[in-house]
Amino acid sequence: MPRLMLSDELWSKLEKILVQQAIYRKPDLRMTVEGILYRMRVGCPWRDLPCAFGYWNSVYKRFNAWSAAGKLLRVFDALIEEPDFEWMFIDGTYVKAHQHSAGAASSQSEAIGKSRAGHTSKIHLAVDAYGLPVAFRLTGGNINDSTEAPGLIAQLPCGEAIVADKGYDSERIREQIKGQGAHPVIPRKRNSLRGNADLDKGLYRYRHLVENAFARLKHYRAVAFRYDKLKRNYESMVAMACGFLWLPM
Repeated sequence: MPRLMLSDELWSKLEKILVQQAIYRKPDLRMTVEGILYRMRVGCPWRDLPCAFGYWNSVYKRFNAWSAAGKLLRVFDALIEEPDFEWMFIDGTYVKAHQHSAGAASSQSEAIGKSRAGHTSKIHLAVDAYGLPVAFRLTGGNINDSTEAPGLIAQLPCGEAIVADKGYDSERIREQIKGQGAHPVIPRKRNSLRGNADLDKGLYRYRHLVENAFARLKHYRAVAFRYDKLKRNYESMVAMACGFLWLPM
């Protein structure tokens, strides 16, 4: 029997949310979800799922259908319970695209771009003051953090401060953050004439919280490496990983 990820307590909480998202409570639902989580954790091809989870194609078809309907993204949103939006931290991380992620039957880029690391995707993540994910966006690895930042920041509620590294040093980003009622804690680049006299260095030291979140998400091989051809499927896999961090809360 393969190692499972859901205790009875965690499953009872997750099952209610799945049903609320119009995912039917079939007798094998728990093992189907366990199969998806197993694939998220070990990064194996769907065909190599252990038979304990049921027929691999049935598990994959359910995951693909839920992903197409956006249900797994809504499950992640539903798992976010009482976040601390006093401080929010944003950053991006590269994800190497495995050769099996190529060849999608689509005219879109599917969020795979060419960067210095080769073909990559990029996860743009926001975490709350507890270091738990509250929003993310997926792009190709060739997209700069500051380019995608406005869309990510727009997803965040009003808070006291939004903290980011110097890759987000832009007056446009600072003004957007202020417009949302928060204070930007972003160091200016070395060639800036304004300097960092106004930088809250004490709060900036906590920026490691978003780096810690990336480290936790990349425990799961199907997040640390992109195996999915379709953007929506990889996005759903990241959403499941983010939701799993909230599940014990």
